Amino acid sequence: MAAQHAKPNFSQPQVSEMVKRLFQLTASEVRPLPSYDDQNFYVAPREGGEYVLKIMNSEDSKNPTIIEVQTHAMSFLQQNGLPAQTAVPNISGQLMSLEESDCGCGCQKYLVRLLTYLPGVTISKVPLTPKLLYETGKMAARMDKILQKMEHPHLSILQRDKFIWSLSNVVLLEAYIGVLDGDPLQEVVKSVIDDYKTSVDTKRPRFRKCINHGDFNDLNVLVQPDDSDGYTISGILDFGDMNSGYYIHELAITIMYMMIEHPSPVKVGGPVLAGWESVLPLNEAEKDCLYLLVLSRFCQSLLLARYSVTLHPENAEYLMISSRRGVHILKQLWELGKEEVEKVWFQSAAQFSN
Repeated sequence: MAAQHAKPNFSQPQVSEMVKRLFQLTASEVRPLPSYDDQNFYVAPREGGEYVLKIMNSEDSKNPTIIEVQTHAMSFLQQNGLPAQTAVPNISGQLMSLEESDCGCGCQKYLVRLLTYLPGVTISKVPLTPKLLYETGKMAARMDKILQKMEHPHLSILQRDKFIWSLSNVVLLEAYIGVLDGDPLQEVVKSVIDDYKTSVDTKRPRFRKCINHGDFNDLNVLVQPDDSDGYTISGILDFGDMNSGYYIHELAITIMYMMIEHPSPVKVGGPVLAGWESVLPLNEAEKDCLYLLVLSRFCQSLLLARYSVTLHPENAEYLMISSRRGVHILKQLWELGKEEVEKVWFQSAAQFSN
């Protein structure tokens, strides 16, 4: 593991000390929460309230401006009625501070924020009914529509031209394809990337631009029980992948991650699409590329998870969560083919809307 990409490794006593020093709060409970390459802690102070202390990895901590824009986006969504976390100012009135520590890779600086805690469980833990999938599609579209109105002096930092998780940059995956050497999946991934070059790249000028959350996945959406024995969305987490993209990208990402949790993955597309189109109907170019963009996101997720495991074998279990089912679903979608999958999605979306 390269030192410059050090995942933070703060202990619970260190977290209590930090919360006291920076926010004058006395932690009565501190417990770790799962994370990809940052460190998150649930903190319940004696003074009341519930929070998440988020400690960024050392690499992302070198870019405070992008974190500032993400933090601004969260509070902008919250002001516009969406359930996003907001950052709590520290005793000097700042929303972020840099903390220095040696987490096993020499002394590094880590960006620290205290965020409000949102109630609920991840959507991965509840049955994905058509109604909840519809609400998820609708929420994703509302979110991007609101973000489009956001103003900030550093918005241009979201361009992120070489950002590997952007669906504009699927071609960059070619550099990682070697991690699938000897795996029959490699051929599928290569074919998806080739189709993307011929079909998606040429239609991109007709996609509508926006700011993407970029990771509207099954672990970043929280739900709570509602009055009708179902669930309602109670939180949107993790703005670390925000980038300037296109509305259709957010929809593809949302469909892909909801598929991972569903017993009949192909059926997920219809209700998510119907919810999305209740806010933002797709144009023809966007419709035509949806299937390939969903497959492209599966390829990103699978390749980059495999690659990350080579860097962080100790975190393999967490990194491979989406991957295990994803392989199976990607093969299924590829074998069914574009026409068949689109028929399922667009017909069921139309029925839903009626």
